[in-house]
Amino acid sequence: MSPINLAIVGVGKIVRDQHLPSIAKNADFKLVATASRHGTVEGINSYTTIEAMLDAEPSIDAVSLCMPPQYRYEAAYKALAAGKHVFLEKPPGATLSEVADLEALAAKQGASLFASWHSRYAPGVEAAKAFLGSTTIKSMHVIWKEDVRHWHPNQDWIWQAGGLGVFDPGINALSIVTHILPRLFITGAVLEFPENRDAPIAADIHFRDADGLPVHAEFDWRQTGKQSWDIVAETAAGQMVLAEGGAKLSIDGTLTFAEPEQEYPSLYRRFAEIVKAGTSDVDLAPLRHVADAFMLGKRKFVEAFHD
Repeated sequence: MSPINLAIVGVGKIVRDQHLPSIAKNADFKLVATASRHGTVEGINSYTTIEAMLDAEPSIDAVSLCMPPQYRYEAAYKALAAGKHVFLEKPPGATLSEVADLEALAAKQGASLFASWHSRYAPGVEAAKAFLGSTTIKSMHVIWKEDVRHWHPNQDWIWQAGGLGVFDPGINALSIVTHILPRLFITGAVLEFPENRDAPIAADIHFRDADGLPVHAEFDWRQTGKQSWDIVAETAAGQMVLAEGGAKLSIDGTLTFAEPEQEYPSLYRRFAEIVKAGTSDVDLAPLRHVADAFMLGKRKFVEAFHD
C-alpha cells in the first residue's frame, strides 16, 4: 500500500517536537505539505492557509490539525468536505457540538476522524488500567500541576475563551482517567480565574462513579520547581502511583512498569489504522468533563497573571 500523503496545519512547537519526528519514523505516512501563518518545514511545500494548500495539493489524503482549538473547526470542516482524513490535536475542538458536527460530516464523507488523546498512549496507562481492574479501588487523587510560563510562554490564545486555560494540560489527566475509570461524573468544582484572563489558572474538581467511588483532581498552572503529573489510587491491593504523566507505574512503592515515552508515534500508528479500516476514533469523554466543570464549577477570582 502506498504511503498516506499527509499535510500539517499549524507548524508550531508541538509539531516540531512531536509530530514531525513521529511522521518521519512511520512508513505509513509521507509528509507532502504544510499550512501555517508563520512556520514552515524545510523541503516541504508550504502555504499560509489551508484553502491554498488544499487547492494546490490534490494528492493530500489526510491532514493533521495542530492550531489552537478555537480555530480548528473551520479547518477540519474544509478538510473533511474535501474528502480528507483528519487528525485533531487535543483538545479536538473548542466545544462538544463542533466535534459532534465534524464526526457526522466525516461519516457522511466516508473519511476518518481521529480525536488524539496523546496521554492515553503513555506507556504505563494500560498497565494501570489492568491493575485497577484486578482490585477494589477505594479512592483516587489526580495531581496535574505545571508552570505555564515554561510550557506555554506568550501563548495568548490559551488564556482566551475557548483556549481552556489550565484544562489544556488538565485534559491530558482527564484523558487517562476516563480511560481507566470510564464511569465517572463531576459532583463539584472550583475554578480560579485571574482577574485579567478569560480562562482558569487552576481547578479543584470532585468526581464519583455510580458506586460512590471518590476521585479528586487538582490542576494548577502556577507550579514551580518539579512538575507534577501523577495519579494516585488507594486500592485493596495497595497504593498505585501512575507518575510522570503515565510514564511510570508503582505499586506500594515498588516500580513495576517504566518505558520510554512513545505517545505521538502511537498516535500516528492509530491514525494509520483507522484510515486503513475506514473508521473514526472520536471519544469526547475528556472534553465532556471539562464542559461539566465549567457548568458546575464555582468561579473564584485571583490576582492578575502576567507572563
